[in-house]
Amino acid sequence: MATPATGGAKRLILTGISAGLCLLFLALGCWQVARLGWKTALIAQVEARIHAPAVPAPGPDQWSGVTREDDQYRVVSVRGRFLNDRETKVQAVTELGPGSWVLTPLVTDDGSTILINRGFVPSRTDQRPEPEWTRPEGPVSVTGLLRLSEPGGGFLRANNPAADRWTSRDVAAIAARRGLGGQTAPYFIDEAATPGEYGWPRGGLTVVRFSNNHLVYALTWFGLAALTAFGAWRFAGAPGLLRRANPRSSEE
Repeated sequence: MATPATGGAKRLILTGISAGLCLLFLALGCWQVARLGWKTALIAQVEARIHAPAVPAPGPDQWSGVTREDDQYRVVSVRGRFLNDRETKVQAVTELGPGSWVLTPLVTDDGSTILINRGFVPSRTDQRPEPEWTRPEGPVSVTGLLRLSEPGGGFLRANNPAADRWTSRDVAAIAARRGLGGQTAPYFIDEAATPGEYGWPRGGLTVVRFSNNHLVYALTWFGLAALTAFGAWRFAGAPGLLRRANPRSSEE
């Protein structure tokens, strides 16, 4: 047989649990609002970067200060000579279908090395061989987007340097595999497409896209907070709620 004291204890416990959950959901909602502000600012910052004039690619004395927040997708330019005999193919899927990125080391005028993602080449199929692509000789000038290294591999697919199979553009691992030495930049450059260029590799296929679902997440957490706040109010302000919800308990 339930006593008033027992009902009061249950009501107090349920009120406390509901209030605690309400506070937790409010905190999560506020966190998502903060994330929304950060993501919106990041998207605006990247949009400004990709439409800005090209600046010189960071040299060895600046490599330690290159960060994802400040430099990712910055338009940069560099001059040098390609080491075409040390190019690396990295698996890729683009709007042109499955294939590979062609990464070629560029020895710059200051003697350092930067990996250049020269662009995309489609995979060989039963109906189509893998296309041949150009390999420029002599001094070249490259303009493109600065990208940070992608260590480890792709989603559920690790790089295999020993077998020379690559699923991500892991600068350090590729540099080690190709024997490029320690003067290799910690980033690579996605080369821009050349106007009127229709050969291979095909540059300018970088996808700059950020998911931004923080507003939806925030509204979800705030909605849950409102529901738990209502529950806490009902338990705290309705002494007979538990007895009405289970009328047999007062008869036993």
